[in-house]
Amino acid sequence: MKGLLFKSKPKTPVELVRQTRDLLIYTQRNSDIRESKREEKMMELSKTMRDLKCVLYGNGQSEPVSDACSQLTQEFFREDTLRLLINILPKLNLEARKDATQVVANLQRQQVQSRLIACHYLEANIDLMDILVAGYENTEMALHYGTMLRECIRHQSVARYVLESEHVKKFFDYIQLPNFDIAADAAATFKELLTRHKSTVAEFLSKNYDWFFAEYNSKLLESSNYITRRQAIKLLGDILLDRSNAAVMTRYVSSRDNLRILMNLLRESSKSIQIEAFHVFKLFAANKNKPSDIISILIANRSKLLRLFADFKTDKEDEQFEADKAQVVKEIAALETKELS
Repeated sequence: MKGLLFKSKPKTPVELVRQTRDLLIYTQRNSDIRESKREEKMMELSKTMRDLKCVLYGNGQSEPVSDACSQLTQEFFREDTLRLLINILPKLNLEARKDATQVVANLQRQQVQSRLIACHYLEANIDLMDILVAGYENTEMALHYGTMLRECIRHQSVARYVLESEHVKKFFDYIQLPNFDIAADAAATFKELLTRHKSTVAEFLSKNYDWFFAEYNSKLLESSNYITRRQAIKLLGDILLDRSNAAVMTRYVSSRDNLRILMNLLRESSKSIQIEAFHVFKLFAANKNKPSDIISILIANRSKLLRLFADFKTDKEDEQFEADKAQVVKEIAALETKELS
């Protein structure tokens, strides 16, 4: 009866964040505390992570309350709670890491008085992206930091920072890491970086065209790994077919080296790679201002290409694909040597 009478009332969202921050500071500063005390604090931290997640996502019986979410978000970004959490994440147990990752992900979308305050915090603490990107080099942390990173680059200014830093070059290697789950996660982040914020991506690709596509071609499109090639050719199509990247696309389809790579991909035994390669190859064929070396390659390989396209079909009936293929065949068949002069 006494226990029921004195049952503690639930903490408010602000109190929850403050308790979390106190625990994070305590565990960071007191690295030499005795094991039993450390375990106790880690258990408390795990519980507060779970409670924070319940406020933001609801608890199964009830939906999240927007006012509570706003209070929690405001308090979380008022001080350095995110930095403390990112730094302490490797010391948490797996369940607490998962809860923390979901909390950080959700906070990127929370608006306080119609403002995404997470964005303003990250702009002032942009070095946190350095920690998250480097997380791909830590097998235990990669998927947690990767999920956080993808949510953070929903903010255009944060994505611009990652694109313009040296970090973007690391993705060409992260995508090919031997751990399949980590490589796939890195590929998902890379795709997000190159497709979400149209104007930022177009500006980045225009400024960094030479080194970026040299890396993209040699490390991804010509990779010995089938999955890497398949993902890379699909993403290349998404990039080049986006209207925002029209200038980059025109430049890409004017290169004989790029055409050679695409023609090799058209000859792959994998149907899915062939289909994705076709969606990029058709841009070379449709280019009204083909350079003479592109025309000469297409003419030299005309009979092989026309034979290939004669039997070229998707698994399901696709009218748009058939129309595109007919147009490509028409363009190649109509090429004449006189166009070279």
